[in-house]
Formats: sequence, structure tokens, C-alpha cells
Amino acid sequence: MKTDFVEIFQTIRAAMQAYEAMGFNDRVNSETAYELWSEKEVVIDGKKRLGWFFASVVIMKNYVGFYFMPIYLEPEMKTAFDPKLLKHLKGKSCFHIKKLDFELLSMIESAMGEGFKLYKEKGWVD
Repeated sequence: MKTDFVEIFQTIRAAMQAYEAMGFNDRVNSETAYELWSEKEVVIDGKKRLGWFFASVVIMKNYVGFYFMPIYLEPEMKTAFDPKLLKHLKGKSCFHIKKLDFELLSMIESAMGEGFKLYKEKGWVD
């Protein structure tokens, strides 16, 4: 069980970095924040956008924030998530992580896989 925020951040960031090989780019990559974006031109709500946010991990004062846009775009995705993961959801798309074990990391990795499938279906990532 990891309780050190730097360790939690680094572990989640490492899991996210695999998605750079699948069409996402890191727009932010520092010691305290990491963001993944699709760089494809997309049309969302009738507006053209160059790129679209996918996920980020950020060290905050009292938690590590895992921000996950797919759950904001498709709230019904929550029904597929384990209640143990959802208890960390604060607001619409931010998970507050204070402790990370293998089980919770696996749930986060699974969520990212589902999010990737959603972005792929929508044509927002190759």
C-alpha cells in the first residue's frame, strides 16, 4: 500500500505513459503533474478543437488527483466501475487518491482502457 503522494503520482503516471504509444501526447509532464491529450482535430458540440483532454494526475496538498475526462463525457461509464474506485470520485471527473494498492491501481488501469476505447470509437484518437 502506497501512501506517499510522490510514489502514488509516479505509479499512476507510469500506467498512463503507455497511452503515449496509442495516440496521446503529454502536454504537461513535470514532477507534480502529467496530462494526456489527443492531438487529433475533433468536433465536439459543433466546435472544432485541436486535441482533447484524456486524463491527468496531479499531486495536490491532501491527495493525488486523477482527472479522467471519459467519465465526464459519458457518465454512464460509472456503472462499469467497481464501487471501490467510485468512492474516490469527487465531483464529475476527479478521483482523490490518498492510498494506492494493487487493486485500486488495477481499477484505474481498467478505467483508462475503457476510456481509450471510447475515444477510439469517437475517432478522437487513432
